[in-house]
Amino acid sequence: MYINLNLFFKAEYLSLFKTRFSLRRWAYIFFFTVLYWLMWFIVAFGRALDHLFFPGFKQQAVRAPVFIVAPPRSGTTLTQKLMALDTERFVHNKLYQTIFPAVSFQRFFNGLVWLDQHTGRCFAKLVGWAEKKWFGGWDDMHKMRFDQPEEDDGFFVYTFVTEAIFLLFLHVDELWAAGFQDALPLAPRRKLMHYYRSCLQRQLHVNGPDKTLLSKATQSSGAVEALLEEFPDAKFITIVRHPYQSVASHVSVFYPVWHAHSPELPKDSAVSKSYARLAVKWFQHLFEFRNKVKPEQYYCIDYRDLTRDPKAALEKLYEHFGWQMSDAYRAQLTAATQRQRKFESKHEYTLEEFGLSKEWIQQELGPLLDHYALPR
Repeated sequence: MYINLNLFFKAEYLSLFKTRFSLRRWAYIFFFTVLYWLMWFIVAFGRALDHLFFPGFKQQAVRAPVFIVAPPRSGTTLTQKLMALDTERFVHNKLYQTIFPAVSFQRFFNGLVWLDQHTGRCFAKLVGWAEKKWFGGWDDMHKMRFDQPEEDDGFFVYTFVTEAIFLLFLHVDELWAAGFQDALPLAPRRKLMHYYRSCLQRQLHVNGPDKTLLSKATQSSGAVEALLEEFPDAKFITIVRHPYQSVASHVSVFYPVWHAHSPELPKDSAVSKSYARLAVKWFQHLFEFRNKVKPEQYYCIDYRDLTRDPKAALEKLYEHFGWQMSDAYRAQLTAATQRQRKFESKHEYTLEEFGLSKEWIQQELGPLLDHYALPR
């Protein structure tokens, strides 16, 4: 199982020896390191068992996968959940499947669920309690549940090539390739994509060999060129939300975790600015990518249209790709659109509280703002 050890050891070194000493931060890093390697070996063991007991996954084709890729806080979760309702067409990744990306584990959990359903559902009640305990505080920003559609970031955590490491390791500029995989040298980039393909093969093998893989990964905003190289027939769906809101929201999601292990870190710190630069670079990268992929493989949704009328936005997307909606799926979309119109986010944030400005966004993303008619 692939891991980028160069990034891992560099992150540990910078955080332990090139950052002002903090017992609290050291404790967080120590706990993370132990848990990380424990999970890495558990998952590697399960994936090794796949080769022994379920070797058929290696022949599983990944045909024309669909990647929902946009900077965080741009409506990717809503888009994924709406498209995941089309179960006749798509297979999507659930949170627990990204944590345990092995056929062996999926078969085990399927058996456990079957057993639980016939013995009073005690395990389901325990999991429900754990979900509210562990994830409940994030519900206003990004609701997470083990059995709901989730982005593919969990796959990449084990490789250490993921922006998720910036929750703990604050040297964004020095660890840039972790959040911008297209900046990796060719050899490790291809190893990363080969590992990712193996995760998707396992998912399809278990849950729908003849279906289309539906993936959502905000962090892949910096990996679209690598994805296109690995999956040349892939389809890409991106979403454009005004960077004034998206970038500020992006940083605001990470700040509570930073404050937990580094309470001395102000909101308008250099870390906030570096992390915001990563978000802006993702916007620029995706904007340039639209000219590097065939039009029939690429579609951009306007966030304003998505939130105003999700059903109409999805109908246009399906029309672009030549997909037909079943009556059952169309009815589910109608119901989901009615629920969405009642939703009001309680997550509040501004650029200024993180030391950012609209003028800076305009300077960096002026052509993008003009192209999509986003007000300055």
